[in-house]
Amino acid sequence: MPPKTKELQLIPLGGLGEIGRNMMIYEYGDDIIIVDAGLMFPDNDMYGINVVIPNVDYLREKEENIRGIIITHGHEDHIGALPYILPQFSVDIPIYASRLARGLIEVKLRSYHLDDEILYTVKPGDTIQLGAFNVSFFHVCHSIPETMGLAIETPLGLIIHATDYKFDPTPEDGWLTDEATLRAYGDRGVLLLLSDSTNAEEKGFTPSEQEINRTFKKIFTEVKGRIIVATFASNLSRVQQLIHISAHFGRRLGVVGRSMVNNVRMGIQLRYLDIEQNDLLTVNEMNSLPPGQVTIVCTGSQGEPTSALVRMARGTMRQIHLHQGDTVIVSATPIPGNEATVNHTIDDLFRRGANVYYHNLFDVHVSGHGNRKDYKHMIELTRPRYFLPIHGEYRHLVLNGHLAEESNIPKENIFIMESGQLLSYDGRRMAITDRVPNGYVLVDGSVVEEEGGQVILRDRRHLSEDGVLVAIVTINAQTGKLVVPPQLLSRGFLYSDNGKGAKLFREMRSTIREIVRHAGFREGMQSEIRDRLGTLSARATGRRPLILPVIVEI
Repeated sequence: MPPKTKELQLIPLGGLGEIGRNMMIYEYGDDIIIVDAGLMFPDNDMYGINVVIPNVDYLREKEENIRGIIITHGHEDHIGALPYILPQFSVDIPIYASRLARGLIEVKLRSYHLDDEILYTVKPGDTIQLGAFNVSFFHVCHSIPETMGLAIETPLGLIIHATDYKFDPTPEDGWLTDEATLRAYGDRGVLLLLSDSTNAEEKGFTPSEQEINRTFKKIFTEVKGRIIVATFASNLSRVQQLIHISAHFGRRLGVVGRSMVNNVRMGIQLRYLDIEQNDLLTVNEMNSLPPGQVTIVCTGSQGEPTSALVRMARGTMRQIHLHQGDTVIVSATPIPGNEATVNHTIDDLFRRGANVYYHNLFDVHVSGHGNRKDYKHMIELTRPRYFLPIHGEYRHLVLNGHLAEESNIPKENIFIMESGQLLSYDGRRMAITDRVPNGYVLVDGSVVEEEGGQVILRDRRHLSEDGVLVAIVTINAQTGKLVVPPQLLSRGFLYSDNGKGAKLFREMRSTIREIVRHAGFREGMQSEIRDRLGTLSARATGRRPLILPVIVEI
């Protein structure tokens, strides 16, 4: 009997059906490669959670088979999970990235006291062999320099992993998406195309970066005071634009925000930014120079609570205080789920007297992702047999699938997947066949929560909705009788000094006295207090706070 044909398997551990947390697994036989390892910003109801990362339980069981992690570019949704994921493995896994992405990863790993000796530099045109996979790199335009798509040669066919891209005719760095290479792969025969879907709702081609140059120049012409621009810390292309424009208008540029400062310093060292470190404004110069000579670039375009822009908006940033006459440009579009946070920040900026330019009113941001025509052009260049839309919420994946149908890919060859599903190909047929563990892994400060993360979130939601009630019951250790009247401490539940709260709390204290009088030292006093106070709360208010009985014996 001939040996069983090995299957090629693709497993997205994030990035499908959601924005961010991008991570794709390729597996053939005993060989695994990982493409990207990104984070996702938490939803509004993930109280106290900093970021969300992929669940790598499946990989931990096969860590000896992992041949490498390939990074397509240096955005947080593609590299941000590395400091949390790498310590979960007992083996060293090599990481392959462009020079810029490598620099951004080095900054990140060093801040977490992790080894950066596992990093290797690759560039467009390079090819590396990782087990059964032969991986070649080609350049694509995105909102960060040196973004690379992948041509992955497998024993069963060629896969194009296009990552995030657009076909910008006039990119800031002058480096076009490599259409000739993509067309050559199409001529050769592409088994499967994985293509970005983030902007699948947007018509036409994505505007060029030169469009935002015109908007910036118009603002800089009209504004006489300080200009403060918020953008992603990794968006060094935007920083370079602002360096050139500021110089043209007689301004000097400075940066604030820890991640922005670190990334700009690294960008200068690697000569990605056309400025010297000593030419950047100091914080003192940002505050003392004539306002018309100052441009400040900072973090906070997504309303991150600890970012420089949010602290300025709240008046809690010690180094920079907003003044009447300051102009703030929020140069980003809110990530889905961040809209409310961004809007609150913009409101606070207006309250401080700043003049604010933001995406709803002005073209102050150009997406790094293609629009519908960009996506269709990628399909037409590569002409794949099968199509897998990636990077987007579910509707984006479906809409990108429709573009593939319009490009004559049969519907049965288009796979709309979500994170955790498994796509298999045996050389004859491709199908979604299974699912792997893929629950959200929550990062709370520096703590990674897996098993108990959802329980913690459930409790936090409970506290946010119904509050907490602490019942302190002090009894005599010999007699079991109350020593002092029961104390009730309410946080986020009811105001107890008057009205409905005062009446309910009197009833609760009476109930506790009754329970103690009949309980003595009986086991279960805490449970009975919790249950009966919960019933009283629900009956009187329709809410059940988190009730914590505390029994003190003296």
